[in-house]
Amino acid sequence: MGSEAIALTIAGAGTGLAAVIDLRTRRIPNVLTAGLAAIGLCIAAAELGPVGLGGAVLGCALGLAFMLPGHFFGGTGAGDVKLFAAAGALLGPSTTVTAFLFTAMIGGVLALAIAIRRRRLFTTIRSTSRLVSNPSEGVRAVESPDADNRFAYAPAIAVGVMASIFLSL
Repeated sequence: MGSEAIALTIAGAGTGLAAVIDLRTRRIPNVLTAGLAAIGLCIAAAELGPVGLGGAVLGCALGLAFMLPGHFFGGTGAGDVKLFAAAGALLGPSTTVTAFLFTAMIGGVLALAIAIRRRRLFTTIRSTSRLVSNPSEGVRAVESPDADNRFAYAPAIAVGVMASIFLSL
């Protein structure tokens, strides 16, 4: 197994582990996200991964930038943001962009499936349109404890990262 494959395997395994933990506990441990980011930066600094140190830092920054708006609007948790940034450090910038596109598509499908399962599809669509038209009101609606809007997003991140890895091979 080449050194690039090792970095990509760590990204896939780390996001997969985060998905399992998120499904069970509704949290993503900081030690996991920080560990993945540190491993990504160390692999890059040692020139053992798909990108050098600059690419790892840029991938991490892109991961953070892609996920922060969702967090500010109340759609994703801080753990999701940190997980995607850590994955970006392992993937590098171009694969991080691809991973984000896959993650967004998978997350959207997952959100619709959960809304249907919870019998909240029309309420979810209405809340989403409110979020777009009036962000502050939309955030309150999303974060309302009785809204039943929350779900584990790390599985979408894990699948998006894995899909981008397979595409990059």
